[in-house]
Amino acid sequence: MTPTVAIQMDPIARIDIGGDSTFALALEAQRRGHQLFYYEPRDLSFRDGVAIARLRSLTVRREQGNHFTLGEDGIRPLSGMQVVLMRQDPPFDMAYITATHILERLAPGTLVVNDPFHVRNAPEKLFVTQFGDFMPPTLITSDREAIRAFRMEHRDIILKPLYGNGGAGVFRVKQDDENLGALLEMFTLLYREPVIVQRYIPEVRSGDKRIILVDGVFAGAINRIPQEGEARSNMHVGGRAEAAALTERERKICEALGPELKKRGLLFAGLDVIGGYLTEVNVTSPTGIQEVHRFGGADIAGLIWDAIEARIFAR
Repeated sequence: MTPTVAIQMDPIARIDIGGDSTFALALEAQRRGHQLFYYEPRDLSFRDGVAIARLRSLTVRREQGNHFTLGEDGIRPLSGMQVVLMRQDPPFDMAYITATHILERLAPGTLVVNDPFHVRNAPEKLFVTQFGDFMPPTLITSDREAIRAFRMEHRDIILKPLYGNGGAGVFRVKQDDENLGALLEMFTLLYREPVIVQRYIPEVRSGDKRIILVDGVFAGAINRIPQEGEARSNMHVGGRAEAAALTERERKICEALGPELKKRGLLFAGLDVIGGYLTEVNVTSPTGIQEVHRFGGADIAGLIWDAIEARIFAR
């Protein structure tokens, strides 16, 4: 029987096919003969105890401007799929959490990657705190005086939303920066959640390494170099990717986190490491697999599908 795969993702028309990890996963699934379906998060529903979605058949091709074809839409139960890839980008808000609750109801008949129960319980900037030995000094709080005291202690800090993504809302605040009060007021207006504050790591000028683990095992890494005058290294804000190898400390980080990720069904994860410090564990919609392959690294899309197929064909 031809395996059926539904991909829950943001609008496919807007993706960058040269860098999008979901596109690479779709291409590899199609190459293996899997039947693909596509839907956006807004097309997901729950009716009378059944998770359903407005699905459209999907064909993909590596042709800029002509990279996909969709069939007619139709509402179908997702339990008819062997695999659902939950690949929409954060923010990790209540809409995202609701989707994890709905998709969780597909177990055990349909494999959801990553496991929605553990995605919900592993927010990227909170899950990482379970591995404090590898983290930089970190404060999570809504207490403005505690933030001011943290800056006084460390002199140079990074301030960012607890459930943000893609570098949005990330600020570097030096000891003499007079904007801290205004930034905290802005964060209070925009977010109800605490903020996360970390000691600035100057080694970020040499790169923010994205390390990819597949089923708990190291699969590849790239280094992301921030452009001049920018504290963020995210590629969509101008960061430049380069090939990277692991240091001994980074290997220890992988060895510590790998078994925990595998145990939780977090099959595809991205670790962010700056200057030997673990800053985030990305499990919602990790990226970077095309860049790893482009620099001569592993075909991580293939490794991910090897791991998925091992699960679905063992049932």
